Amino acid sequence: MPAMTTCLWFDDQAKEAADYYSRIFPNSRITDVEYYGEAGPRPAGTVLTVSFELDGRPFIALNGGPEFTFDEAVSIQVHCRDQEEVDYYWNALTADGGQESQCGWLKDRFGFSWQIVPNRLTELLKDPDAGRARRAMTAMLQMRRIVIADLESAADAG
Repeated sequence: MPAMTTCLWFDDQAKEAADYYSRIFPNSRITDVEYYGEAGPRPAGTVLTVSFELDGRPFIALNGGPEFTFDEAVSIQVHCRDQEEVDYYWNALTADGGQESQCGWLKDRFGFSWQIVPNRLTELLKDPDAGRARRAMTAMLQMRRIVIADLESAADAG
């Protein structure tokens, strides 16, 4: 399979975003920074792209200008092993101007969308007992941040 890298388009916050994400996720780092040259379109010496890794996965942040912005059509799912991990990522990514949404979705301070998904949610939604799966889904649809104990209580309430 060919190498693939996700590119995130920012106005002028590529370096700030890459630094921010690299602090939040383990095994993450900035691997390269490229700068605009004399050919522009931005002033020479300003950041063009930042190559970085989040938990070993490659990304590029591009300072491309204000023409394009993020929306919920693209997001990154963060699969979490337990409530502590859900809470960590939820709190870190909504800090400093992030916004909570519904069903485990949020926008970080740059407007990029994330889904913070506990593995237990996936297990409950695949439960062979259709009633348990339905009750878990109904509970999840009422939540912002996913609370595993509340999902389990709802699933068991039948």
